[in-house]
Parts: sequence; C-alpha cells; structure tokens
Amino acid sequence: MPTKLNNLKLTNRVEIEENEWHFLFNGLPLRKFGQSMKIDKKTIENSFRSLQDGICTALSKSDGIGVFKEDLWDRSGGGGGRTRIIQDGAVIEKGGVNFSAVHGQLPENISNALQVEDKEFYATGVSIVIHPKNPMVPIIHMNIRYFEISESTWWFGGGIDLTPHYIVDKDARYFHQELKQVCDQHEANYYNRFKEWADNYFYNQHRKETRGIGGIFFDRLGNNEQLSKEQLFDFVMGVGNAFAPIYTHFMNSNRDLAFGDKELLWQNIRRGRYVEFNLVYDKGTKFGLETNGRIESILMSLPKNAGWEYNFEVEPNSAEATTLSKLVKGKNWV
Repeated sequence: MPTKLNNLKLTNRVEIEENEWHFLFNGLPLRKFGQSMKIDKKTIENSFRSLQDGICTALSKSDGIGVFKEDLWDRSGGGGGRTRIIQDGAVIEKGGVNFSAVHGQLPENISNALQVEDKEFYATGVSIVIHPKNPMVPIIHMNIRYFEISESTWWFGGGIDLTPHYIVDKDARYFHQELKQVCDQHEANYYNRFKEWADNYFYNQHRKETRGIGGIFFDRLGNNEQLSKEQLFDFVMGVGNAFAPIYTHFMNSNRDLAFGDKELLWQNIRRGRYVEFNLVYDKGTKFGLETNGRIESILMSLPKNAGWEYNFEVEPNSAEATTLSKLVKGKNWV
C-alpha cells in the first residue's frame, strides 16, 4: 500500500552552504566537503537515500499542498527502492523522486554494451522528474547514480537539465550559473565538458531540437578521471544538493505568472517532445526496461497529460517561436 510521506518521520536533512555541502543521515557521521572518508557502495547508497528525503521535504514545503506518496518495492533479481510520487499539488502537477539500490546479473546485451566481462552488478541512484501545472514553470530532471561491477570497476554518472515550456534568458542564465558554480568547486573544466555532453545527449534527433536548455550530463566517471573516488563522490553529491534550491527558486518565482489556453496547448506540445525523448533515447529508461526494472518507477518521468498536434506550426515572432529558436546545441548561457 502507498504510504503518505508526511506520515513518515524524516530525521534526514540536506543542507547547502556557500562553500561546502554536508549531509546527515541516520546513525552515520556528518561528512563535510573535502573531509576524508572511505567511500564504498553502502556509504553511497545511504547518502543517496538521505538526499531523496531532503529533496522531497523541500519540494513539499515549496508546493504548499502537495503530498508525496511512497511505494517500497523489491526487484526480483535483487535489491529494491523507494518510489515517491507527488500529484495535483499547488505547483507540481506530477513529479517523482525515486531512490533505488539494485544488484544481480547483467543481461548479455547490457554487459556487451558496457564492455565488461563480469555479469554481477550493483547500481544505486536518485532520479527526479518534475512536471509543473503552470506553463511558466519549467520541467526539470536530475539523476545521479553509481554503478559497480567489482571493487576495481565502478563509475558515477548523472546530470541535471531544465526544459522550459517558454525559454526566458534570465532564468536560463541563473540555471547554468548555478551549475557552473557547482562544477567549478571540483574541476575547472567540468562545466564546459559536461554542458557540451548534455547538449549532445538531451537532443531529439528526429526533431532536430534540444529537449530544453540543457544543463550538465556525465557518465562513466571512474578510474579514468583525475579526481579520486572520494572527490568524484563529492562532485556527484554537490550536483544532488544543488537540485532543491535551484528548482524551488523557479517554483517560487514563476508559480503565479499568468497563462491561458494558448500556453496550455504549447505546454502539452512541449511535454509531448519530452515524452518522445524519454521513450526513444533515454539511457536510464532503456536500462530499466532491459534489466526487468519496476515499470511504474521507470515511467514516472512521463507527465499526466501531453499532446501531439498534427503538423503543428508556431506563429511567427511569437513567444513559442522564440523558444523554438533557442532549442539548439552550443548556446552559451553564462
């Protein structure tokens, strides 16, 4: 049975400071940025779990009336997770903040694609997609994950990207500046490197347009990187901790902006393009389906409503046309 999150006792919290991050999870010591600590898969799993708690708390508070419901699930092949869904809130129409930690045997096609011989895998992560009611509030996605085949074969991956229904330059600059600040705290070239990766990844090839204004995307950050495992973990948690303040900023600043039927139609068109990307190109969706993942959790990224108008064309010089003109790779927002 689903459990209302507000009935759970949440002692976990996530705090963000100007020059450091720290998180506190039940029964484990406080870890501060740069502090030495052994990083193993259990530490990563516990901190991802704690991050989910903090983000759900922040989103619920900013929404005002929305309540997360939780499904605890087990994977038949090993492991499980916590799916948390919020629907019909004051700001959020549908959103999901998922945590999972799974293990088992890799299907042959996945092990071949990853070019690994060992079939045993472990993966944990937090995955988030938020679809707002108001078309002036953007869609947001974030995912951070850790994948391990053995003690010597492991990597981090993830990303965060913003999909405004209407692109506002000021909002786009704010989003990218926040991401650049996170990246710059860990490696000077990360923002430019991972922004380009995001531009190429979050791209609807069949539409010849980016999914939104991009963000950062990274994958297979492991022994091939100059940073140590501990430093990479710091970076990944920095990305995770940036999510709540970034998105609650947009929730609070855009929630009361006016819109009408024209904007709702455009919102559904843009949601439709979002669905196309997730079902055709998204690696996380494909991995979940090919490893017998929980279908409700995998498809939580889809909106409650979306639209496809045949041969839809925007009016010249309209706000919709302006948005389309900015859905291109390589646009510099900072």
